[in-house]
Amino acid sequence: MQPLLLALAALASTAAGGLFAIRYRQYLHLILGFTAGVVVGVVGFDLLPEIFRLTSEHAVVPVRPMVALVGGFLLFHAVEKLLLIHRGQELSYADHHHPDVGLLSAMALVGHSFVDGMGIGLGFQVSPRVGLVVGTAVIAHDFADGLNTVGLMLAHQNPHRRALGMLALDALAPLAGAAATLAVRLPPPLLVLYLGFFAGFLLYIGAADILPEAHSQKSSALTIALTCLGAAFVFAVTQLSD
Repeated sequence: MQPLLLALAALASTAAGGLFAIRYRQYLHLILGFTAGVVVGVVGFDLLPEIFRLTSEHAVVPVRPMVALVGGFLLFHAVEKLLLIHRGQELSYADHHHPDVGLLSAMALVGHSFVDGMGIGLGFQVSPRVGLVVGTAVIAHDFADGLNTVGLMLAHQNPHRRALGMLALDALAPLAGAAATLAVRLPPPLLVLYLGFFAGFLLYIGAADILPEAHSQKSSALTIALTCLGAAFVFAVTQLSD
């Protein structure tokens, strides 16, 4: 039940992020700064050490999870940039804020949140500690997902009711993803590859997505300090759980 409980927390985080976007978007850069630190910290202080441990314990060639890491990073980079190209083409038409563009972008975030939930469930297949730390990263990150889902919908002139409907789908997606992993157990060599892939996914989200967004409109020493605090928070959690 632990993966489902953390997925429920991710659900609440997504919903809170979406509601926050409607009311207090002027503080978004501070929240995203902290979130980026949490996500990058999970990669450096938890996932990579766990990959090193499992490769040694199960005699897995270390380059394999590193290939999965780079593959995860590049895959999500490609998906995001291709989506932006599609959005750019749509925005070249007369109506520069088309509701369908916001809807398609929000649907991509729903799929992304489903993968987040799977990440929690598969993390618990490695160990309770990995599941807990991955869950912490997902919960922090899903707050930003909720913000972005509502922000994209409203920016492209979708009504509030439709934006809240997409927020509900995005909030439920991690729970569905975590539930999907309860019926499937991966052998250790595949779990090592999963950890590499998920580390690449989180590294891209933290360093190439959330962090630039945090500094896109209002960069400040406080934002940088919160990013460092987020990474330090994960370091403390991993040390205490050892």
